Amino acid sequence: MTITDDLQKLLDILPQDLRQILEKHPQRDSLVEVVLDLGRRPEARFPNQAEYLSETPVTQEQIDDCIKRVGTFGGDNRAGIEQTLHRISAIRNRSGKIIGLTCRVGRAIFGTIGMIRDLVETGKSILMLGRPGVGKTTALREIARVLADELNKRVVIIDTSNEIAGDGDVAHPAIGRSRRMQVAHPDLQHQVMIEAVENHMPEVIVIDEIGTELEALAARTIAERGVQLVGTAHGNQIENLIKNPTLADLVGGIQAVTLGDDEARRRGSQKTVLERKAPPTFEIAVEMSERQRWVVHESVADTVDNLLRGRQPSPQVRTIDDNGKVNITRHLVAINGRGGQTLGGEESFVPPARQANGWRASGQMVPLPSLPTEAQKVSGRSEFDRLLDESLNDYDGFDFANTKQAGPNGEDLPLHVYPYGVSRSQLEQVVEVLSLPVVLTKDIDSADAILALRSHVKNHAKLRQMARARQVPIHMIKSSTLPQITRGLRRLLNIDDPDVGDDREMQLFLHSASDDEMDALEEARLAVEQIVIPKGQPVELLPRSPQVRKMQHELVEHYRLKSHSFGEEPNRRLRIYPA
Repeated sequence: MTITDDLQKLLDILPQDLRQILEKHPQRDSLVEVVLDLGRRPEARFPNQAEYLSETPVTQEQIDDCIKRVGTFGGDNRAGIEQTLHRISAIRNRSGKIIGLTCRVGRAIFGTIGMIRDLVETGKSILMLGRPGVGKTTALREIARVLADELNKRVVIIDTSNEIAGDGDVAHPAIGRSRRMQVAHPDLQHQVMIEAVENHMPEVIVIDEIGTELEALAARTIAERGVQLVGTAHGNQIENLIKNPTLADLVGGIQAVTLGDDEARRRGSQKTVLERKAPPTFEIAVEMSERQRWVVHESVADTVDNLLRGRQPSPQVRTIDDNGKVNITRHLVAINGRGGQTLGGEESFVPPARQANGWRASGQMVPLPSLPTEAQKVSGRSEFDRLLDESLNDYDGFDFANTKQAGPNGEDLPLHVYPYGVSRSQLEQVVEVLSLPVVLTKDIDSADAILALRSHVKNHAKLRQMARARQVPIHMIKSSTLPQITRGLRRLLNIDDPDVGDDREMQLFLHSASDDEMDALEEARLAVEQIVIPKGQPVELLPRSPQVRKMQHELVEHYRLKSHSFGEEPNRRLRIYPA
């Protein structure tokens, strides 16, 4: 990365004694800002520390002397130094007199765009989120330059505080061929945004610090006109925008929706739920948690929908190493829908609770059978097909070539199942992994059978009446877990339960599992198959996180054994009992 900061021009406005100290300071090149408050010691702030520059308190004369060397302070109490990116912010007393200054170093850093260049080139609107000082404006400036110079776009920057393109009428060269529109007063920013689109025919609008409802509405108007938006907003995560009524429209807006009784029971939620009101203004969001670590939400709409339904999103995590190489990883939601692990091709973030001891360290672990390749999945036959062929081959007195397969009640396959109170994502997972001839339907009229939670059916007489009127059988399961759902679907299809160690059943628990989860499931499987079942002895497993323990409980349930968790966090663990 190339950094230009014109630091000397900022030091020149400071009192002489402070300037001399900073010019010789060993961390001079990483200076973030200098704070001058009346009656207090002057302070220099660096990325990881702050230190006083003098024991002598700042005087009003020193502050007034600094003010004379900078530009005019606008309505946002900010000024700059012409042809630089530095920002001087003022603190005033009740009568309007300036009694404090924050002199912040502005740097043009060329190369930050490498983290998200592929996203910028898509032409989609991008919102940068992060706390103050994390580098949002620096990234915005670099994005504007790349869009204008390298991608040949018509770029207009709405520069309210002259922080992106510097103070003065001549824009800083860091923005390249981009054009800059200054704003007379912060309250007029939304008007200048609309004016830019109407008068200057831009392909891209770059806007820093969207902070008011009018600016959010102006951003939506611009996006609806087909102009790419690149902007920033204060807030660490998308959740902050969802909870902020002023800026919620940037991610689509939130509204309360009242569901019908049947839909509320089907979702397992309250009758009044929150849903996204409209398409998001910004299609992509980037959470700048650190300067070298950004979290990318490639679809803001999907992220907001997941958050409103109580699910965790699966964003990308992009980091950059010392060699400038960008590593892309991803947060994946665990199989039980709670929590997540971070996995990736270049780098993986392993939870600290993972331990290379116990079964694996003792040499007693054996690898699980390898999962089928994609070619095997395409050409392989499901267990259902195998059982069906075996039953048909036992009788050769009739030609089955043109006969349709039938379900337990004479239904044509695939079987259409209406889930009620059962996790749809887990149902889809079981159907996919076990290759069952089942199609999930949202319409009870087109269903061949209903798969429902027992507790829901007991409290819902209307469902029983509808099923009776339509002659649709209801099959009940105790809980919405993988083993219970698997057994319910097998009963629907009249398929016998497999042997305890069935490989296809094991794939359910390994589907989208992280390394830590696979280790835990492998440990539980070996404990059951090597000790609990053959020797009839209980076994205690290694301490695991709550979400991983839940997966182990489900695996033990698959073997029709009992287990419970005991101990205090972080040493809480599973104990498996013989039948």
